[in-house]
Amino acid sequence: MSERLIPYQPMDLAEPAALVAAIRERRGGQFMNLDRMLLHSVPIAEGWNQFIGGIRNRLSLDPKLRELAMCSVAVLNNAEYEFFHHAPPFKKAGGTEEQVQALRLIGQAHFPRELFSQVENDAADLSLQMTRNIKVDPELMKRLQKSLGNTDTVELVTVIAAYNMVSRFLIALDVHPEDHPPA
Repeated sequence: MSERLIPYQPMDLAEPAALVAAIRERRGGQFMNLDRMLLHSVPIAEGWNQFIGGIRNRLSLDPKLRELAMCSVAVLNNAEYEFFHHAPPFKKAGGTEEQVQALRLIGQAHFPRELFSQVENDAADLSLQMTRNIKVDPELMKRLQKSLGNTDTVELVTVIAAYNMVSRFLIALDVHPEDHPPA
């Protein structure tokens, strides 16, 4: 195994104390490898914890749609770390193991659309279009706005945009899943 170009910060990092405590609180006491990489820059780690914490914990968007979008972006960007951490919350929010496996096929001709509701398929399509094309079909946006309303549509778009950022960070810095599954 080769040495990491940029090593993870230590698991027992104590400073800056307020930021370390805030991250540990959001994570249930433990650092993830992502946190350990972010903590090389205090301003980035602070902003990330606030922004991504809000996306994870304070949106009105249905958690299943939120996690479906996160898993979709992870697959489209080949960010296994992201998928590893978001498939369990997708299932906790009502997704099935069959749907988790189906999400691994997003963007492929044989993606099993029949396993998902219309709004879930629209969320998957939005994830695909925003991640691969950037430009989004106006008809898709009209359907989402009609199904979800303004707030949840804006939140879904933001989740997809934010998790494209997350996957790009993870891949560029070669962040891998921890040795143990998430709690």
